[in-house]
Amino acid sequence: MTESEFNQLSDSVFTRIEQAADAAGIDATLNGNVLELELDDGQKIIVNRHTPNQEIWIAARTGGFHYAWDGTRWSSQRDGSELFGKLTEVTASTDGDALAF
Repeated sequence: MTESEFNQLSDSVFTRIEQAADAAGIDATLNGNVLELELDDGQKIIVNRHTPNQEIWIAARTGGFHYAWDGTRWSSQRDGSELFGKLTEVTASTDGDALAF
């Protein structure tokens, strides 16, 4: 995949996450390639685009996760998880509203 294609795909991911955050009442701030989610309990989840590896990275209290496009979904080579499922999981572990996709 070209860098331009990766950027288009990852832009759509950021848009989808922002829309889900808005619907859940979660504060989301996009600054360049970094999207910061602030949950009700003060926890912050960072989602960023890592262009050199063509991955989207998530940093949460529960750990760091890397996702690459496999042609059909953003998946982790480490544990097979899917990006949107992992975001739902890490936000559901708080007292506030979880992201829903």
